[in-house]
Amino acid sequence: MKLLLCALFILMCFSVHCIPHKQIALTLDDSPRAAGGYLDGPTRAKMLLSALKEHHVHQVVFFSVSEHLHGEGLARLKAYGDAGHLIANHTHDHPDFNTVTLAQYIESFEQADRALASFSTMTKLFRFPYLREGNSLEKRDVMRKVLADHGYRNGYVTVNTYDWYIENQFQNAIKAGHIVDLTRMSRFYVDMMMQSIEAYDALAVNVLGHSPKHTLLLHEMDIIALFIGDLITALKQKGWQIISPLDAYQNEIATFVSDEILPFNPGRIGEIARTQGVTKGLWPQALQESYLEQQFQLRVLHAQSPSN
Repeated sequence: MKLLLCALFILMCFSVHCIPHKQIALTLDDSPRAAGGYLDGPTRAKMLLSALKEHHVHQVVFFSVSEHLHGEGLARLKAYGDAGHLIANHTHDHPDFNTVTLAQYIESFEQADRALASFSTMTKLFRFPYLREGNSLEKRDVMRKVLADHGYRNGYVTVNTYDWYIENQFQNAIKAGHIVDLTRMSRFYVDMMMQSIEAYDALAVNVLGHSPKHTLLLHEMDIIALFIGDLITALKQKGWQIISPLDAYQNEIATFVSDEILPFNPGRIGEIARTQGVTKGLWPQALQESYLEQQFQLRVLHAQSPSN
């Protein structure tokens, strides 16, 4: 009997302590993003900070666009920094690297670097707008050198999402006079995010042999303020641990550098997958606008009851 109890105790210890959680950091682009739709800016910030605190997420990173640092936008970003969240560089005016000159892009990066330097939680991570890292060899390599010269690291994502498209669906429905059931909206949003997370984690396990420390692409907008708590709850229920972005960017894949020129970048896991000849699944179904539109119409606007 004693041997049986000891075996059961060892098994319980192993299950609790030795099986690692899957880990993911929350990263929010475009802050302080334009407000004035369903929520105003101060309400968005208050709801978002409250939800993060309530769900014990102590640090996320806001990749910030410095042209919005005035008035309410400046106060909003300051509130995020004062709460201990990281502020990082997302350029001054969110240019598309595929359509502007290298000189214009560097200037936008440097202008944001100067503007964001006063934030106490500013960290030298840079996220390329649209995840586009250069559509020519010169653009790609020169910008990599510029980042290194300024002491920056690439704020890559491992989980790409189209949450911005879901936000547009939500705001457009409100403007059109639809009464959007927020419970249905939350279920739809969380499901689409989890589909992307699980698809990219499965791809990572396929190409890396394990689940890495993930970085989730989100945007600072109304649906994140409304539903981030529900997303965190869903992640934890699925065995995910929310970690600091600083921890996530200490991952072994942080040093990976693609030799390809990728005008359209699926994210770090997709980059690695391409080096192994994988070309399918780099943009999962939940990143397809037609699928999101169909699901939004079916599950949010046309649902007949909260259970649908």
